[in-house]
Amino acid sequence: MHRLVIIEDQTAIREMLVEILACDKSYKLVGQCGDGQAGLTMCLELKPDLLVLDAMLPGLNGVDLLRRLTKRLPGLRVLVFSGHENPIIVRQMLEAGARGFVEKTAGIQEFRKGLATIALGGTYFGPAVASVLRDVVAHPETTGSQDFLTEREREVLQLVAEGHSTKAIASKLGISAKTVDNHRTNLMRKLNIHDIASLTRHALESGLLDNEGRT
Repeated sequence: MHRLVIIEDQTAIREMLVEILACDKSYKLVGQCGDGQAGLTMCLELKPDLLVLDAMLPGLNGVDLLRRLTKRLPGLRVLVFSGHENPIIVRQMLEAGARGFVEKTAGIQEFRKGLATIALGGTYFGPAVASVLRDVVAHPETTGSQDFLTEREREVLQLVAEGHSTKAIASKLGISAKTVDNHRTNLMRKLNIHDIASLTRHALESGLLDNEGRT
């Protein structure tokens, strides 16, 4: 029986997945949550075999969460189950260590096949993601990751784009307001961006924020 954690911020979808997997004796659900930072803490404490992960999460996005987890839990097998097939997101998730990526529009049977496949050590991609992957391979220059930003800078970028104040960001990250300002200044310099609206637009285009302003 595989020990499983679900990190999905949409409550209805998370509860649906919990109900589905509760009927499958191949899995034991050991944890669930809807927040990236809480999900990181949960996985490090519970050390599951499998993780079902949404790409868009509040606080800490799926890509940075996955990067941290694969460093600490190299045996963890991750299935991304997301409504976003942005080529940048797909590429970054795979680079971060995801074993599979199934789009939510593919349906539950596709999700089941994807999870079963990675549980056995394989890789699995839903039909829409497989199409995106072909474009990623054919045109890698258009889907490059943003490795020139540090992990902390990506966190600050996401939180700024979500509309958090400097004080709130400092509190969430456990750093000083001055340090937050320094990170924001570095972000703008590296990205050649000079206002918050442009930073938010960049976060949308980079897959850190969705089109409704919800990660």
